[in-house]
Amino acid sequence: MAKDKKLVEAITSMDEDFAQWYTDVVKKAELCDYSSVKGCMVIKPDGYALWENIQHELDRRFKEVGVRNVSMPMFIPESLLQKEKDHVEGFAPEVAWVTHGGLEELQERLCVRPTSETLFCDFYARDIQSYRDLPKVYNQWCSVVRWEKTTRPFLRSREFLWQEGHTAHATAEEAEERTIQMLNVYADFCEDFLAIPVVRGQKTDKEKFAGAESTYTIEALMHDGKALQSGTSHNFGDGFAKAFGIQYSDKDNQLKYVHQTSWGLSTRIIGAIIMVHGDNEGLVLPPKLAPVQVVIVPIRQQAEGVLEKARELEKTLSNFRVKVDDSDKSPGWKFSESEMRGIPVRIEIGPKDLEAGQAVLVRRDTHEKMTVALTEIEAKIGELLETIHHDMYERAKAHRDAHTYDAHNFAELKELADHKPGFIRAMWCGCQECEEKLKEEAGVTSRCMPFKQEKIADTCVYCGKPAVKMVYWGKAY
Repeated sequence: MAKDKKLVEAITSMDEDFAQWYTDVVKKAELCDYSSVKGCMVIKPDGYALWENIQHELDRRFKEVGVRNVSMPMFIPESLLQKEKDHVEGFAPEVAWVTHGGLEELQERLCVRPTSETLFCDFYARDIQSYRDLPKVYNQWCSVVRWEKTTRPFLRSREFLWQEGHTAHATAEEAEERTIQMLNVYADFCEDFLAIPVVRGQKTDKEKFAGAESTYTIEALMHDGKALQSGTSHNFGDGFAKAFGIQYSDKDNQLKYVHQTSWGLSTRIIGAIIMVHGDNEGLVLPPKLAPVQVVIVPIRQQAEGVLEKARELEKTLSNFRVKVDDSDKSPGWKFSESEMRGIPVRIEIGPKDLEAGQAVLVRRDTHEKMTVALTEIEAKIGELLETIHHDMYERAKAHRDAHTYDAHNFAELKELADHKPGFIRAMWCGCQECEEKLKEEAGVTSRCMPFKQEKIADTCVYCGKPAVKMVYWGKAY
């Protein structure tokens, strides 16, 4: 048994060192690895399988609301990037530049895309002529490059995978409606598919996307009490349209500027899945996401009929993502490995189970065991996967709610920020100076102004002036 425990003993306890626990899980579950390119990661098959399932489900949801996929170049001419002043200033510190093509120096530097607003704008300026050409509701799946100083697997790397939606509309109202619609697509996806509860709201002007009129966000709370921005949706108004000359003729043949939106979700959501659901045995994957939902472990698989029955069960359960672990490792090692990889349900079946016409089911999230008749196993697995998703969501929500606090003045906020990791709800006057002081003196940033506003106090938590918004504050990844 000592051998069987090695896999788990290699994981640092999350209560001892959460950052090291996270790194251990990522490595031991074989989700990704470091590469020779500093700050970039190799996403291994098990990690990429998670992204494939995320991509498949999100893409399905996008298409349900009229989104179509396109592909843009990965290079942006410097002159194109410079057209929107606020945008280029926001990304300047993170931009990687191409200066040579082969042995020849380029006449104009090319930026390796940190995001593709300028490319879409350049395209829309040529592609949109009339109101009949609108709306444009496009998305692309790609990688982007941002030259981050400090990197961590999935959470922050110099190249990462994401999707970026870019839309153009005839009116401000249509653009705002699409901005909110896509934020809700992200929120529903996180809750319904990933079992991660989120807070929906608007970013302050200080925290909004460079060049946007308004930015909306979904914020999730990790197990260690830090927030993670898990998806954003931006309303650009007509600012980019004016910078790039994106106009259309309306029904009265009058020239008007389009109104645009942009929205994105990246591989950092995999970091959220790990940090919301994981435990000291490794990953705990939501059933709808898990590449393998059920693993069948034959006990004494060399015994007559055991492996055959395991393979028969695999066929019986073909409606689920199921595999038989018929490797020559010991059962204890297989148990430990399936837990490390977060497989939602394990089926154990041995000679005695064959005689009794039953199998043992083990839940990954609670380690609960139950004995089920083989004739009922398909129905039971379906019910169990639904129950696991529900319970994982409720546990994550209970953890978030238990670590969400109200502060009525700065002293309370500072005490909470120093000693109770989590979301802090507090009132704000709307002044950026107060927002900056809260970051400087308490180490918290504004996470969002939630759509569901509550009045916690009459005055700003920092300056004491009349408050205008309730804000979620916190420390974040």
